[in-house]
Amino acid sequence: MIASNAPENGRVLSTLESGVLTLTLNSPLDGNALDLAMTTSLSEALESINGMADVHCVLIRSSGRHFCTGGNVKDMKQGSDLMAGSVSEVRDRLRRELHRITRALVGLEVPSICAVNGAAVGAGCDLALMCDIRIAGTSASFAESFLRLGLVSGIGGAWFLTRIVGPAKALELTLTSEFIDAGEAHRLGIVSRVVADADLDASAFALAAEIARKPPVSLRMAKGLVRESAGMSLPAALEMAASMQAILLCGDEHKRAVHRFLERQAEAKAEGAR
Repeated sequence: MIASNAPENGRVLSTLESGVLTLTLNSPLDGNALDLAMTTSLSEALESINGMADVHCVLIRSSGRHFCTGGNVKDMKQGSDLMAGSVSEVRDRLRRELHRITRALVGLEVPSICAVNGAAVGAGCDLALMCDIRIAGTSASFAESFLRLGLVSGIGGAWFLTRIVGPAKALELTLTSEFIDAGEAHRLGIVSRVVADADLDASAFALAAEIARKPPVSLRMAKGLVRESAGMSLPAALEMAASMQAILLCGDEHKRAVHRFLERQAEAKAEGAR
């Protein structure tokens, strides 16, 4: 991981380099559990990103052995933290606090990458599923494990998982609560690549930095077009594509990119003639 002197935001560390904002879940002693403190810190970090012009990609990673082990089982037993109070109080707290993460990640204008080391379990698995791209270390494992504790996903995992693996496989993973390893996650399309554990951070950052180098306005539009097109009819997707393309074609960013492209092409041709 690239060293940083960035201040800690509660349980989330923040580093900005080369247009990549790296957010590190930093509560390794409890498996980076999504308790109220972690939820608040992560939500606040995510909610500030769209207003940061120098951020072009977000990388979410973790410290310790595991990415995120979901809700804190000790808090569940005690009925404390996010689980405190009556049915209506818990429901309202989940909507108000836990769902902030879901809304913030889905609302990100810039691409998001998740680097998964160790276990991504329950709400931790769902957190990974919310990101645009997922990279796993060879030791990573994933589980929609809620039924093991007599629960369902309370943060939106059913919505994301179904769209990634399809309804039948999503039901199988949910109803069995089985753990799958990094290789199976790759086969199912849950992660786009698997790398050695020792290379995970460097590989994830390299991908994030490559994305962050793209022209920023068109980068955000490209993400939005892909995301929105997945839930649109073809005529609606074509209309959005035409509108975005017209805006970009008439913009300075596109003109600068074309100029740089032609310059590089001319340089390469001159180099080849020598």
